[in-house]
Amino acid sequence: MSIEQLEETARAMVAPGKGIIAIDESTNTIRKRFDAVGLECTEENRRAYREMLLTTPGLGEHISGAILYDETIRQKTRDGVPFTQVMMKNGIIPGIKVDKGTFPLAGCPGEVVTEGLDGLRDRLKEYYALGARFAKWRAVINIGDDIPTGTCIEANSHALARYASLCQENGLVPMVEPEVLMDGSHDIETCYEVTEVVLRSLFGALYDFDVMLEGTILKASMVLPGKDCAEKASVEEVAAATVRCLKSSVPAVLPGIVFLSGGQSDEEATAHLDAMNRMGPHPWPLSFSYGRAMQSAALKLWAKDMAGNYAAAQKTVAQRARENGLAALGQWTKAA
Repeated sequence: MSIEQLEETARAMVAPGKGIIAIDESTNTIRKRFDAVGLECTEENRRAYREMLLTTPGLGEHISGAILYDETIRQKTRDGVPFTQVMMKNGIIPGIKVDKGTFPLAGCPGEVVTEGLDGLRDRLKEYYALGARFAKWRAVINIGDDIPTGTCIEANSHALARYASLCQENGLVPMVEPEVLMDGSHDIETCYEVTEVVLRSLFGALYDFDVMLEGTILKASMVLPGKDCAEKASVEEVAAATVRCLKSSVPAVLPGIVFLSGGQSDEEATAHLDAMNRMGPHPWPLSFSYGRAMQSAALKLWAKDMAGNYAAAQKTVAQRARENGLAALGQWTKAA
């Protein structure tokens, strides 16, 4: 894929009023989601659930792409059509999660580093052949006593940059995700400081590895107080802090930024995105790449009666996509 094609794909991922649905949960993660609603985590149930999501009528009106898991990108509909073909027919770009998860970072208690670089070049070639046109790698940054350390931030930025470089070498747009977790009692100012340092480190590493930013998407966490913080922040405070942090650390040449929901409720994630876009225009489009905030209501409904509630669950997915699409334009209201 040429530089121009990478840039074209990246811009299509953040087209006006559109965002990404993340259905890249590992088998262990989706087992927890299924357990919570009383579903057995079999391969067929996982396949059927992903088919329900991806075949939602009109999904492509507000969803530009979907992040898949290794199992999912190889699966087909009950009629035998590969999921990637269904997606592309509906204008949804297939993406793939390629990291292998987080592991304790040696010498840094309480901190983790994401692994998965070994053999990544060959895996990316296979995923491209299967239809993927973008990939995702998630780094995790914890806030706590004396953490994050510079060592942890640098290790994760280095891994993200190596991954991004390999993606572009193999024709895939890299989505770089340095998630600053909400876990903890830290206030919004602390989250701001950590997020700014993390983003500056990330873009420094991307420059070092000659990653073309015009063909890269940032998946960012919002600047939020820790979930155990006594001092809550309003929607407007979160939006203002997040935008200010991004403007101080993210190059304007980037095609777009998508946010993860990261433990927020469905409505909070939408409201924060909408508030940020109402503050625009910004140097880059601000959109969404939500997992639970797109799926949770539909999963609960579908799990109660997989056949009887199929259409109703899809309607819920379509509604969440529409609401977040409006938020990406700064046009969402609770009554939407």
